[in-house]
Amino acid sequence: MTVKEVSVRSDFMALKGEWNALVEATSDSPFYRHEFIRTWIDNFAPGAKLSILTGRNKTGRLVAAFPLMKTRSFVCGFPARQTVSTANPHSCRSDMLAENGIAAGKSFFAHLAADKSWDVLKIMDVPAGGNAWHLYKAAEAAGFPVGTWESQRSPYLELPSSYEKLLEGMNSHFRSNLRRHRRRLEKMGTVTVERVTGGTNLQERLEECFAIEQKSWKGLNGTAILQDTKTHAFYTQVGHIAASQNYLSLFLLKLNGQSIAFHYGFIYGGIYYMPKVGYDEAFEAGSPGLVLLEEILKDSIGRGLKGCDFLGMDMPWKRDWSKQVCRHDWLFIYRDAIFGRALREAKFNWIPTAKHLLHQLGMNHGKAI
Repeated sequence: MTVKEVSVRSDFMALKGEWNALVEATSDSPFYRHEFIRTWIDNFAPGAKLSILTGRNKTGRLVAAFPLMKTRSFVCGFPARQTVSTANPHSCRSDMLAENGIAAGKSFFAHLAADKSWDVLKIMDVPAGGNAWHLYKAAEAAGFPVGTWESQRSPYLELPSSYEKLLEGMNSHFRSNLRRHRRRLEKMGTVTVERVTGGTNLQERLEECFAIEQKSWKGLNGTAILQDTKTHAFYTQVGHIAASQNYLSLFLLKLNGQSIAFHYGFIYGGIYYMPKVGYDEAFEAGSPGLVLLEEILKDSIGRGLKGCDFLGMDMPWKRDWSKQVCRHDWLFIYRDAIFGRALREAKFNWIPTAKHLLHQLGMNHGKAI
């Protein structure tokens, strides 16, 4: 496999067709598609130095790709040169694309090992079984200092042939809760659900969803989409892109015509994904989020979807529906040099040990008092 590093945005843009063909032939997910990564870069890292690795076979066909970028920042208190995945919490997950993960991992690692411009390679939110693990294992086999950190466990629900069969797998207490919450909300007024996949009013519906989110705990914490211009632009652009490619699925729960809960979702490859959800906490007593999710699961089963990927962190309201989770990890590879090994020791040994000792001292001090 011939490896080439793409560092110019226009060259990355030229890869769109064959990049998406590779996605569809391998790890088919909306979060790996070219337009999703391009929109992420344009909004969250517009001035980043790209370091996108591509691998081609003897005929010149793209058979592997890995979107990376180079940064300079502090690592464990030390200024360091980092090569990192083009990802953050809004990416949901990231990975290396490859027809042959083992071969691509070895080839990409050989290229990175020969590149002396980085001290740390950081790959965020790699799902269990992801191709990036092959690069990690190649580095480990070569004697490079490595380490992992579990970032999240995302619940996943396999959808049966009917909603009745789904409920059969739930305990009686949960089923009664569903009925009770629905009755409580219906006592407040007329409950309806709107599904939006595009159209001339798409922007209006997107802003409606974002406004609902700001009325949730995220608004109080300052983390709502509308409270950050980069985040707002990202979800707006991705929404329009998803609509143009027929996988956007916005759901709005309305009470007497007023939108009080939403799902910013994707239906892609037979799976319903939920990157963003929220509800107006003024209506918390009626559990609008739970009622809307029930309606969405009914809709998904009716469409013949095979699964629902909750994405993000493992939370009680997600585990109510499914105990199955997909683990995600951050993968760290350090330069096989004195500084790289010191950074690895600081990250995985020195700092955890210091935190443990401080915790123990605090506990002992409390006992002494």
